Amino acid sequence: MSSTATPEKRRTALDALHRSLGATMTDFAGWDMPLRYGSERDEHLAVRTKAGLFDLSHMGEITVTGPQAAQLLNYALVGNIGSVGLGRARYTMICRADGGILDDLIVYRLAETEAASSNYMVVANASNAQVVLDALVERAEGFDALVRDDRDAYALLAVQGPESPGILKSLTDADLDGLKYYAGLPGTVAGVPALIARTGYTGEDGFELFVSPGDAEKLWLALTEAGASVGLIPCGLSCRDTLRLEAGMPLYGHELSTELTPFDAGLGRVVKFEKDGDFVGRGALEAAAERAASQPPR
Repeated sequence: MSSTATPEKRRTALDALHRSLGATMTDFAGWDMPLRYGSERDEHLAVRTKAGLFDLSHMGEITVTGPQAAQLLNYALVGNIGSVGLGRARYTMICRADGGILDDLIVYRLAETEAASSNYMVVANASNAQVVLDALVERAEGFDALVRDDRDAYALLAVQGPESPGILKSLTDADLDGLKYYAGLPGTVAGVPALIARTGYTGEDGFELFVSPGDAEKLWLALTEAGASVGLIPCGLSCRDTLRLEAGMPLYGHELSTELTPFDAGLGRVVKFEKDGDFVGRGALEAAAERAASQPPR
């Protein structure tokens, strides 16, 4: 007998905390996520002028390790992952053979796990995490590399806004001043082991903290307390959308889709034809680049 029951929405480790804060919850890519806590305008302005705290635990983390991890990612993605330095991150995309965008991604090169084995974390959008995982597993055939689904291994918190460096400095002795934009380093924040990244999706300076789900609530409360005196407030998905739009950052499903190549989306710069070896979609993207030279992007 076929079942018509709707699949249960996934909840982040901070679900009960969001509800206790009076958040308006919404379904986003199968996750129950906070849309807003109060006024979207207040949350937007807090990030622009002070600081905002986000739960981004719905994002999809995929770990790629092994002697040929870099070669696999160079083949599977359009960017030159082989040139990413240790502790650095890169914005890139994964495309179909026809050049259509499957997802935009951030790839972090983490500390080596063992001799001659590279270690990368690929962060995909929640709505595409399974698609990206499946594509990477399929494209890994023939490479000495392991693709691992780590979505359940991490909770992800982000503190964004001009006050965010000061807030985080009060909770960690990690070298935040030495942490460049699009970089990440392991550290301890409020006693919680974390990968501290400086990427962000708001147009402001800020940090993402990848932690064990069991530590998420402790860290959220510590950040809330540390930021109270400088105006940090919790922020939902709604203001994340207005912030990224104002900053001119694309969102998959809106400015990016399988119907568009990176060149159609005005992001042809992420495609690195000069890297060694073939990559999925190269031929179609070379043609798209030629078209883009005479036709402006959509």
